[in-house]
Amino acid sequence: MSNTVRLTMAQALTRFLAAQMTTIDGKEMPIFAGVWAIFGHGNVAGIGEALYQVRDELPTYRAHNEQAMAHAAIAFAKASFRQRMMAVTSSVGPGATNMVTAAALAHVNRLPLLLLPGDVFANRIPDPVLQQVESFADGTISANDCFKPVSRYFDRITRPEQIIPALARAMTVLTDPAECGPVTLALCQDVQAEAYDYPESFFDKRVWSLRRPRPDRNELSAAVAALQSAKKPLVIAGGGVIFSQASKELADFVEAAGIPVCETQGGKSSLPDSHPLNMAAVGVTGTSAANRLAQEADVIIAVGTRLQDFTTGSWSLFQNSAKTFIGLNVQTFDAAKHRALPLVADAKEGLLELTAALQGYKAPASWTENAKSGKAEWQKAAAKVTSPTNASLPSDAQVIGAVQRTFGAEATVLHAAGGLPGEMHKLWQAGAPGSYHAEYGFSCMGYEIAGGLGAKMAKPDDEVVVMIGDGSYLMLNSELATSVMLGQRITVVLLDNRGYGCINRLQMGTGGANFNNLLKDSKHEVLPDIDFAAHARSLGAISEKVASIAELETALARAKDNDRTTVIVIDTDPLISTEEGGTWWDVAVPEVSQRSQVTAARKEYEQKLKLQRVGD
Repeated sequence: MSNTVRLTMAQALTRFLAAQMTTIDGKEMPIFAGVWAIFGHGNVAGIGEALYQVRDELPTYRAHNEQAMAHAAIAFAKASFRQRMMAVTSSVGPGATNMVTAAALAHVNRLPLLLLPGDVFANRIPDPVLQQVESFADGTISANDCFKPVSRYFDRITRPEQIIPALARAMTVLTDPAECGPVTLALCQDVQAEAYDYPESFFDKRVWSLRRPRPDRNELSAAVAALQSAKKPLVIAGGGVIFSQASKELADFVEAAGIPVCETQGGKSSLPDSHPLNMAAVGVTGTSAANRLAQEADVIIAVGTRLQDFTTGSWSLFQNSAKTFIGLNVQTFDAAKHRALPLVADAKEGLLELTAALQGYKAPASWTENAKSGKAEWQKAAAKVTSPTNASLPSDAQVIGAVQRTFGAEATVLHAAGGLPGEMHKLWQAGAPGSYHAEYGFSCMGYEIAGGLGAKMAKPDDEVVVMIGDGSYLMLNSELATSVMLGQRITVVLLDNRGYGCINRLQMGTGGANFNNLLKDSKHEVLPDIDFAAHARSLGAISEKVASIAELETALARAKDNDRTTVIVIDTDPLISTEEGGTWWDVAVPEVSQRSQVTAARKEYEQKLKLQRVGD
């Protein structure tokens, strides 16, 4: 018989997590960098006590908001290329449901996150407990069932021994490149405290490594045949290139064959912006250099991308009726999208084998040179819009230019949702892989500051710059205080356009009236006049408001030497966005309206719909 040790379920859980390891650059380290926790009556007595016992091997971090702490954990995993991760635990009820948005974000972005919400009593004797959600028709329902559609794996632990198979399955999902996403283990609060004789082998050290599946021979042959006949090939680099750490292999592949590359939001920084074959952003928020190639391309190698509508221009961008997609993706679901030739493999392994099999193939020189010429034209346009002017209110692009000039391509820049992703995607000149950190899969306002904290914890030696609008800042700013408390210095650039400027522009573009987006167009008695610098200062950050791009650059330079998080506020113009580059996005316009602007927008919309290519 194997030896056993008597522990509570929560103690077994935390001891197991502390024993899970990974290897990065030859160095063995814990795969879980820690646990974010906000305690309540559903977890303080059980998992709270268990975390205290392992606090030296598995650090616990206190946050101010459950959604935010999960965002920080997600950003840590993303900045770690999914090689390390964090867990988060909350009480039952609102503490748990606050994390559902973060679970959805991790699900969409294919990022590892271990969610450990407290749950109701498995024995049901105290029912209904404080904060319990009751179903009149199903006695097994709790608030945690909200996690089911946004979890890759969900389990409710109603007996202490169930944690053994549940954690085995959880680790498989969290470390699998194809299945990767959030795992939710709902921990019934009475079961957290119940003891069981666990086998000691359950707590043996386990070292997890990145699985790299190689392509199927038949699929590889089909992809190679398609590429060998290509006259206008194009690579779309997605987030899978970053997670696979396949930047060198991508560069070797495209340099050998003379194939231009464009990047999704998740894939930006796959190649440095300075690479001559990198046409930068593609799609709705793309550059003219990338999008004009996408319109003509006859073979498109989609590497590690979900081909989201912003990438494809709602499937209006790729106009060559003879085009062929090759889906190089570790996940079959993504590899076969839109009638692509699937090439199911790890990005690094797939690119290596494509390079070897394509020896001797070269894209026509005219196509490659045309791409480089288009990039030069785009760079001139980008330099123009990011340069300062004498305008009373600067544009987002001009603020981006100031940050770029001050911090350069070496900084890790982070943003999410609103107008900034569109401008950053096309205008930011990224350097090292992973230095461009966008949350645009779920486009979640409020990710930015917590995400910046998580990214800094993963990359303590990097300058981490968070770009955020006033709308996102007001939604979720509490982890500014946490960054100060933990000594994790980040620089936050807050662009105040006094409302939801991005959606206001979309509203106008679809014929709508200016309504309920900018503060001035919303129902009010008194317009808010928010002193963001004072607010940030009250949370412990160093802060200031600047009045010009020149003042911004000076403040950014100072921020590098500050001893804690710095917030710099600047007023911006809500109506200006970069017109150069980009393509159409399908946002349905009403067929019937009393307003002539909407009727006109509908006619234009119907013309754009004809560009969509479904099933070509």
